[in-house]
Amino acid sequence: MKIGLLVFIANDRENNTKRPYDTIRTVVQQAETDGFDSIWLPDHLFYRYPDQPTRGIWECWTMLAALAEATQRVEIGTLVTCNSFRNPAILAKMATTVDEVSHGRLILGVGAGWNEPEYQAFGLPFDHRVDRFEEALQIIKPLLREGHVDFAGRYYQARNCDIVPRGPRSEGPPLMVGSEAGPRMLRLTAKYADLWNTGYMGKPDTIVGRLAKIRAACREVGRDPTTLGITAFIVLWLPELQANKPSFFDNPLTGTADEIAAAMQGYAELGVQHIMFQCEPYTIESRKRLSEALRIYRGVEKR
Repeated sequence: MKIGLLVFIANDRENNTKRPYDTIRTVVQQAETDGFDSIWLPDHLFYRYPDQPTRGIWECWTMLAALAEATQRVEIGTLVTCNSFRNPAILAKMATTVDEVSHGRLILGVGAGWNEPEYQAFGLPFDHRVDRFEEALQIIKPLLREGHVDFAGRYYQARNCDIVPRGPRSEGPPLMVGSEAGPRMLRLTAKYADLWNTGYMGKPDTIVGRLAKIRAACREVGRDPTTLGITAFIVLWLPELQANKPSFFDNPLTGTADEIAAAMQGYAELGVQHIMFQCEPYTIESRKRLSEALRIYRGVEKR
């Protein structure tokens, strides 16, 4: 099973100060050195909540291309990119280009989006997000796989569209859909995706119910569930480093390095192919704990 790290590209949560690119690059390069299989970037335009100052974040794809050049081995991915932020044919073009820059290390994670203030501020449509997402998948998937699509829908058009030149992989980068357990999103995942991602997970048992639902969705659309790769986004909270549990996560994973490694093993035993961690707090100490757990897990895995 592959182990990844979510890399923060937003302003510091405590004081809203800019997170410089050089700092972000250092975290990513250290993750590669520590043996992580992948690094992941969130895709937002800002974070805005009532009675709070707007919190900034760098543009995901520009940063992803830079980090592709700054690394050599790790897979790089979006966790997940918001479909409504970019025309789907343009997004497929961007993904092919970043896959070229990374020499075939990109995983394209996409989702329907949720954070309405971003849409309002940047003039993007917030209505019918899943309808738009369904049309987008019908454009993105063939453009990644064959480099061509001819599609006309209610929300998107890509008439006689070609992706040229093609990237380093004949079938393009894998397409990962991020969703929770809504039946329609699960059906779209089962129909179009190479990988499914769900969050925000804690101990391995937190994903069991969702695994049953995605496998049922696969059978509903006539797909062998074993052909869909399962990935999980896990929140790791270390209370000894951050006393208050983050309010936006229900059941984060906690524990010693050995306990974290045991959780990794538990996910592997459930058939999960790839897990990604968000560290809370996002500090050097937290990432060291996770790196230690990774070394323990790899040792167990080898035995």
